[in-house]
Amino acid sequence: MLRRWRNMNTHKAKKKFGQNFLVDERIIFDIICAIRPEPSDSMVEIGPGLGALTRPLLKKLNHLHVVEIDRDVIVRLEHDFPQSKSESKLTIHAGDALGFDFAILPAPLRVVGNLPYNISSPLLFHFATYTESIKDMHFMLQNEVVERMVAKPSTSEYGRMSVMLQHYFFMEKLLDVPPESFRPVPKVNSAVVRMIPLCVGGIGVQDEGLFARVVKAAFAQRRKTLRNTLHSFLSEEDFARLGIDARLRAENLSVTAFEEMTNYLSGLMNKVSDER
Repeated sequence: MLRRWRNMNTHKAKKKFGQNFLVDERIIFDIICAIRPEPSDSMVEIGPGLGALTRPLLKKLNHLHVVEIDRDVIVRLEHDFPQSKSESKLTIHAGDALGFDFAILPAPLRVVGNLPYNISSPLLFHFATYTESIKDMHFMLQNEVVERMVAKPSTSEYGRMSVMLQHYFFMEKLLDVPPESFRPVPKVNSAVVRMIPLCVGGIGVQDEGLFARVVKAAFAQRRKTLRNTLHSFLSEEDFARLGIDARLRAENLSVTAFEEMTNYLSGLMNKVSDER
């Protein structure tokens, strides 16, 4: 029989916030072990909820920041962790993580959280804008989302999300988490993923906006070939110069191939601009 974290009997989960509270102490222990928090780490937890991860993190850290949108949860946190500046090891930031400026927190920043599944994708892309100040991230997410995040080319899970996130992060799936590890019990399986921003360097891209547009267009119609999906970007001659078979589909291309394609397009655009 798995032990359960029980400090939740006075709070009802709210569907509008996508709340499913982690209660499995074995999973909590495994997550803390995967994170390996050090006392001096600058760390922020997204959606602390009833404190299943917050409490063990505070046992390891000198200080912890949390971002929480639910006013009832905030009141509970303030009660459990009085906000006296001279005593509290916890700083509570009230509001939506999607609108929070993580640049105000000390870098390098470590980010953890059981992300609300209803806004997990927008949150992941929000964090991509802070890669220069983030050391690593550990998130609980819907298993289906994690599988898409870490997917390899030429697999059914590989898609736009895979390419865009792998462009910014090294990612690995760490733990499978069954539905019964939560209250209320969700209808999906979950997983824990580690995300580490890629170092500046490598191939990169000259125009991030163009990269996003190319990837979006390529995956807009998954069953069509690159010749069809990217015809407004590249000609047959362009594909030949890049060494890319235009008969392939987007799911067959590596992240590096998309980066090379984008830089090739940037070069063409710069050439046209210089000739004007």
